[in-house]
Amino acid sequence: MLFVIGALVVFGSVAGGYIMHGGVLGVLWQPSEFIIILGAAFGAFLISNSMHVVKETGSHIPKAILGQSATQATYLDLLSLLYDLFNKARREGMMSIEADIEVPAESGVFTQYPSLLKNSRIIEFLTDNLRIMTTSNLAPHEVEAMIDNEIETQLHELSEPSHAMHRIADGLPGFGIVAAILGIVITMQKLGGPPEALGQSVAAALVGTFIGIFVAYGFVGPISNRLQEVADAEIKMFECIKAAIVATSNGLPPQLAIEFARKTLYSGERPSFTELDEHIRSR
Repeated sequence: MLFVIGALVVFGSVAGGYIMHGGVLGVLWQPSEFIIILGAAFGAFLISNSMHVVKETGSHIPKAILGQSATQATYLDLLSLLYDLFNKARREGMMSIEADIEVPAESGVFTQYPSLLKNSRIIEFLTDNLRIMTTSNLAPHEVEAMIDNEIETQLHELSEPSHAMHRIADGLPGFGIVAAILGIVITMQKLGGPPEALGQSVAAALVGTFIGIFVAYGFVGPISNRLQEVADAEIKMFECIKAAIVATSNGLPPQLAIEFARKTLYSGERPSFTELDEHIRSR
């Protein structure tokens, strides 16, 4: 919703000010300029990134536009899942959750949280680290160091779409200049013709510069920032899981382990102690 509102404000402010100054919107419609600038930018995006980054960017852009990041409900489910797993391990032993973490889709614990099961990255991170807890005798500080290394790697990978879009935002004004130069070349070919034709040609050339700057700073740059927010929200879920696992490794009971995890969350999405307690009891 905020993306739509912001886009309307950007368009409305620029177009409204242009019209108030006596401009004609029809002059800005230059399909050839759009093809040159946006096509070249897309081509540069493909050249500068791997297929993996291209696919990840395509899958994350809808999340950035629609604002589909982790919500309080998501964190409530995550904390409840952690509590269920650690409570079962405490009552029946760590090996009791081995079947759950081997095939989460068939686990009676994991299947209570279908929205989390759809996030394969989070489920893989959780089950991999729980598997290590059940099959090794690592000290808590060793577990923490190992998870920190993985979180750093995950953050780097999740941030690649944002970096890729930021590079395109930086390049768009340059492609606008390219389109403008090509427009000037065409204008030079028309020297000696009617003044009206020369004026239209120069105007079309200048529109190229406008499009490059407008799209870069009005849309691609902000989308890049939103992609980074999506990555940060995903990483916050990793940090939440890490806090619970490290606390459990130190011998803390499930109630305290998930409290450590809850404290890692930002205030905007963090459920209160009472909300979390009621959610767990309702399960």
